[in-house]
Amino acid sequence: MAYLKQQRPEKVTVPSLRASKERGERLVCLTAYDYPTARIIDEAGTDIILVGDSLGNVVLGYENTIPVTLDEMVSATRAVRRGVERALLVADMPYGSYHTGADDAVRAALRLIKEGGAEAVKLEGGRHRIETIRRLIAEEIPVMGHIGLTPQSVNKLGGFRLQGKTAEAARALIEDARALEEAGVFSLVLELVPREVARVITETVSVPTIGIGAGPHCDVQVLVIHDLIGLSFTENRKPRFVRQYANVRQTIADAVERFAQDVRTGAYPTEEESYGLSPEAFLELESLLSEEKIEEK
Repeated sequence: MAYLKQQRPEKVTVPSLRASKERGERLVCLTAYDYPTARIIDEAGTDIILVGDSLGNVVLGYENTIPVTLDEMVSATRAVRRGVERALLVADMPYGSYHTGADDAVRAALRLIKEGGAEAVKLEGGRHRIETIRRLIAEEIPVMGHIGLTPQSVNKLGGFRLQGKTAEAARALIEDARALEEAGVFSLVLELVPREVARVITETVSVPTIGIGAGPHCDVQVLVIHDLIGLSFTENRKPRFVRQYANVRQTIADAVERFAQDVRTGAYPTEEESYGLSPEAFLELESLLSEEKIEEK
């Protein structure tokens, strides 16, 4: 029998998420895109860390998530993996990596898991993704579903808008959720849907729901870390559901301004922040330089 490395008891796993839902526990999910951030939020007790394709918006400077490549996602996931011990690590499948058939989706997901170190993948879409999801799960790849606002569909949706606003649209979301559960997803992101709809879905499906802009009834709440700490550039269009807990952007700007001021006035670096020769070595250096000057003459 193959040797399996024993995990720490508190390690969050795919099976443990369902158990948490059954116990009525509320869990925390945050995004991360690099090693230091991942390590900080993992050590702070985050239960799920998502390497989101929001990487495109908040790190790479793209207008939306569509340009994000699989190579970029693999690279970011690999960096985050080095900083995570306890949390369940999930990686987004970027736009185009699963749209051309189940075989391509499996190849992309395997890269995120084998090269990136992810423990599960997330993909967007409802019932029309069933075949792809079932194929991934058949290949022993855990899948997190994602319905409601699906950012990769921004061109089709015409913008980032609340989904499921009518009774018919809400019923379609509920049916999508049930279909994804039946297909075998281990959890389900509900993005930008009315809280009443999210509550019905959360009470209907046996897998944990992960809310972002979906109200208080979801089993797990997720935010983009840059929104949480005030490091995003969306001040004029900050979503209603974002609560900012710190202003790291201002902290960084203040630190940079103080550093620049000290450099320009000569206050940085001081002798205490520099390295020096020993007195003996300095005297020897002066002697050598004096000899060189004599030879030049």
